[in-house]
Amino acid sequence: LDILNLKGVESQITLGINLASKIYGKKGIIKIADKFFEDDELNRLALIAPNATVNVIKDFKVVEKKKVVMPEEVTGIAKCRNPKCVPNPQPIKTRFKTISDGNEISLLCHFCEKTSSVKGLF
Repeated sequence: LDILNLKGVESQITLGINLASKIYGKKGIIKIADKFFEDDELNRLALIAPNATVNVIKDFKVVEKKKVVMPEEVTGIAKCRNPKCVPNPQPIKTRFKTISDGNEISLLCHFCEKTSSVKGLF
């Protein structure tokens, strides 16, 4: 919800977890009624689901499939683990450069240059 900025959205949201997948064994889904995202919004999903595909459905038919792409930078959606980092005590948006090493994704803080694994930052 945080990554897609969905807190407080009035649209119906349905979650599915541990659903069967021919390719990955298991998968999850998020279905959001009457909500269309820009590509940069969807690409933030790559931080937690680098292999995600987004299906756009209209009139009960898939009209478009999009693969998420890892963004080069993310702003305001994760918190730096360094308690002395500038944004932590201040009302400043966090800013990170993404680092992808195979299946591991890390974030490099713009302010304190501390690198943290994405796991546990959200």
